[in-house]
Amino acid sequence: MYNPILAKSFSQYERKSFGWCAFVVFLIVVFSSCMIFKNHLYPQSVNGDAANLQLSMNAAEDMLVIKDTTLLKKPETEKKDAELMCNVLEPLFDNCETKGETRVQGNSSTVFVMSHNFNISAENNSWTIQPYPRKGDAWAMSRVKSWTVKLVQDGENIPKCSVHHGYPAVLFSLGGFSGNHFHDFSDLLVPIFSNSRDFNSEVHFLATDCKSWWIGKYRTLLNNMSKHKILDIDNENEVHCFPSVTTGLKSHKELGIDSSKFPNGVSMRDFKQFLRSSFSLNRVEAIKMKGDFVTRPRLLIISRKKSRILLNEGDIRQMAEDIGYEVVLAEANTSTNLSKFAQIVNSCDVMMGVHGAGLTNMVFLPDNAVLIQLVPLGAIDNLAKRDFGDPAGEMNMRYLDYKIEANESSLVEQYPLDHKVFKDPSSYFRKGWQVFRSIYLDKQDVKVDLKRFRSTLLEAKKLLATS
Repeated sequence: MYNPILAKSFSQYERKSFGWCAFVVFLIVVFSSCMIFKNHLYPQSVNGDAANLQLSMNAAEDMLVIKDTTLLKKPETEKKDAELMCNVLEPLFDNCETKGETRVQGNSSTVFVMSHNFNISAENNSWTIQPYPRKGDAWAMSRVKSWTVKLVQDGENIPKCSVHHGYPAVLFSLGGFSGNHFHDFSDLLVPIFSNSRDFNSEVHFLATDCKSWWIGKYRTLLNNMSKHKILDIDNENEVHCFPSVTTGLKSHKELGIDSSKFPNGVSMRDFKQFLRSSFSLNRVEAIKMKGDFVTRPRLLIISRKKSRILLNEGDIRQMAEDIGYEVVLAEANTSTNLSKFAQIVNSCDVMMGVHGAGLTNMVFLPDNAVLIQLVPLGAIDNLAKRDFGDPAGEMNMRYLDYKIEANESSLVEQYPLDHKVFKDPSSYFRKGWQVFRSIYLDKQDVKVDLKRFRSTLLEAKKLLATS
């Protein structure tokens, strides 16, 4: 019935053309159907097996990627090399800072820094870092584990991340001189504070050479520096992945912060404010003395029981009370409750003691307070000023020193006055720190001249009047 219609609408030539087109279409359909049924009826070729195997591997890899978010694949255009900067030229510390994918493997003491650059120089892709800021002291550094910071190419045979963290990490050692109150602050707490300040508590602390008792002692401060649990990284079997890692603490001076070396300009005054907040210390400023000295400022005498003992401590206390001080005696030792001792120190206006770790507690004094350091006989004037005199100024306090003379030192009972112990202390210093320390610090007690020391206590009162 359609032929008449086609005949009316198209010529004989056009009808033939339509017929050939229909025949070609029919052949294409038949050929395609054969190819489809062939894949179902016959085994695939070797190439087909390989293709399917590759697809299966990719699927398995994608399943693993879901568990390890650090390995999520990004388009090639989005891949960026991690930035790595190492500094091994400073006198106190070595330090490496990374930005970008960084993997930390505790059981091999290695930090892997991921790079997509296939032109990494073999001579400049690995650094050895001991993450404790006292590298000039051989004894201290012998107690510090070495870590390797290694720049690696993407795709190398390196451990995959098993734990992913969304915040940066700071890796440091609790070896060295940790346990000594001065070094706990100077080598660890102050540098940890200054190196992590920018992270606003969103930072992970990785402790190598970890000491659980040390963490317990300073837990209040550490918890206020980081919201996250401290990792004993040496005993971690996991591979931890971070967006950035600082290996080693920057530290440029004793019990101090060089603000010019930190982008945020953090200072020791910031550290003091941090201590006040952490321990709820109420006194921000020392007492303001009136001209008639009627007000009684509080004087804290730091007692020592093992070395550098203040032999006439009781006489000094009586003299201080006679000239208008309210006197408090306290001993700082390893068993002292830090929070309670901080409250005692913060309640005082003047603190005095013989050179030693106990004077470190000056960090809890209010602003404009006065520190009096009794400097033992020997060539330690510069050491005493560096350890406590300069830091006092950085923390907005005034500083006085009282230098012990030969007749005030117990060394006169051990050596004749013409001995080189009195004539040439520096000669013992040249023999090494341990020799020097054993004579001038470990074996020396002091008995101050009350008349001479009275003027120092009066000078402290005058400084309080000018605050």
